[in-house]
Amino acid sequence: MRQTIRSPFGTLRNFGTPRAPKRALAMAACTLGLALGLVSAAGVAGAQAADPPAPAASFQTAALGQAMSLPRGFAQQLERAGFVQAVTEATADDPVLAAFYRAREFVPLWTGPQDAGRRQAYVSALSRARDWGLPPARYDLPGLVAAFHAVQSERERGLLEVRVTRSFLTYAAHLHGGVLDPARIDGNIKRTRPRIDTEAVLARLEQEDPGAILRSLQPTSPEFSRLLRARILLERQIAQGGWGPQVEAESLRPGDSGAEVVALRNRLIAKGYLERMATRRYDAAIQVAVQRFQRDHALEADGIAGPATLRALNAGAEDRLRSVLVALERERWMNIARGERHIWVNLADFTSRIIDRGQITFETISIVGQRDARMQTPEFSERMTYMEINPDWTVPRSITGRNYLTGLQRNPNAFSQFQIITSRGQVIDRASVDFSAYSINSFPFKLRQPPGPSNPLGKVKFMFPNPYAIYLHDTPDRNLFSTRLRAHSNGCIRLNDPEEFAHILLAPQTDDPEGLFSRIHRSGQQTRVNLDVPVPVHLVYRTAFSDLGGRMQYREDIYGRDARIFEALERAGVEMPGLSS
Repeated sequence: MRQTIRSPFGTLRNFGTPRAPKRALAMAACTLGLALGLVSAAGVAGAQAADPPAPAASFQTAALGQAMSLPRGFAQQLERAGFVQAVTEATADDPVLAAFYRAREFVPLWTGPQDAGRRQAYVSALSRARDWGLPPARYDLPGLVAAFHAVQSERERGLLEVRVTRSFLTYAAHLHGGVLDPARIDGNIKRTRPRIDTEAVLARLEQEDPGAILRSLQPTSPEFSRLLRARILLERQIAQGGWGPQVEAESLRPGDSGAEVVALRNRLIAKGYLERMATRRYDAAIQVAVQRFQRDHALEADGIAGPATLRALNAGAEDRLRSVLVALERERWMNIARGERHIWVNLADFTSRIIDRGQITFETISIVGQRDARMQTPEFSERMTYMEINPDWTVPRSITGRNYLTGLQRNPNAFSQFQIITSRGQVIDRASVDFSAYSINSFPFKLRQPPGPSNPLGKVKFMFPNPYAIYLHDTPDRNLFSTRLRAHSNGCIRLNDPEEFAHILLAPQTDDPEGLFSRIHRSGQQTRVNLDVPVPVHLVYRTAFSDLGGRMQYREDIYGRDARIFEALERAGVEMPGLSS
């Protein structure tokens, strides 16, 4: 029986529930064949010339049944066959989706009279795509609504049924694992998007509210919630005109006064660092506010508004919103089990943390790879399985070619700290090697520096085996830790306090981690210490993140990765509100 259904998508016509068990499908096929045969026979008998019939999959089956005076039930079976055939065609390239509809005997999820609640829930969820930092145009809610209004046949309804299901699965995948493929944005982002289990999601969709399913697939980390809140606040700020005029001075310090101090004062008030006040003088209250701002942006907290501080202070609300939208996408890329205990290295923040059950157990400042793309530290996750106390340093081939081979060709006795090692691990006399006979590609030896006080890896290195030869380690060169932008290494991460880092990692497996570490170090022997329980290590890159109190922190995009990610998000359809300072 035909029904007219009013739904969130519009008015739907001819939307019965096309169950299609094998017998019904066989009857429909036979009826369809009989109908086509009768039409053909009528033509042979010299019937009046008429337009040729439409293809079997798309003609108006009800009209055909009426014209031939078919029994009403047969006409309904023809209509159902049109729906089933359309669904079958539309899912032909997706075995999972095709099997899903076959298993449920082609009962619709979205387009039947009993599906109004499911449609409404999905419309509500889809209308919030922008709130999650996703591209609304990718899911085309207006287009779906228009398609429901335009349905004229069971074939069109079948095609629309599959279109909505595909839309739902795409939206679910994006909510769960992000819109972008990380590796296609930057070659140093060694991640793949978390994938949804399509079969499991479809099975849930038969029983559960679509909105609840979508919410369950999103990241559940507190950080994701805080980033969503930051997005809302920043969009409100942009709508209100931003944070006011920028500070045009090159530098301001306590005791200064005038119009630029007023601009500084007003911007600090607008950003929440200073209570409302009328002073035109750079007084103690402004100095304290500047120090708070500096700490939130990893700047030297000296209370002086120098060039770096003013550059950060003058960043507009739209600049910060871009960073937050990128951070939301990055958080979706990290929608994985991170481990009750894990190590979190934020390359953009130059910090390494040990996290236990969501709490920071230890944190140390760090040095990361240089800005040159060849020496940038990549982003990836692996498991730390051991540490090596009194490590040697086997120089990676790329560093040998970049830093040492040319010098050895000029002077075979250069870089005397290194042993020359064959492919079998044997130490040979460097006098027996003609370095000038080799290029970096043909050089068959390795350079090795034995353990010792001058070894670049210091007292300990922390190993999470990976294809990129990246690890965490100590260093005897301490002066670079005092710099603000600590991008100085060849790619590995240097820790400012590696001993305490080692003690905390060893604590679960010994009553005296300090003593164990000290004894091994004093021996001078290169010693591998396995971790009883491997610890996940996540090398991430966050220019926008929250601190323990929930206040947003922002860092410079030292590698330019976030700028590239945002450009890709814009191309994908992520929307920004009107721009302001």
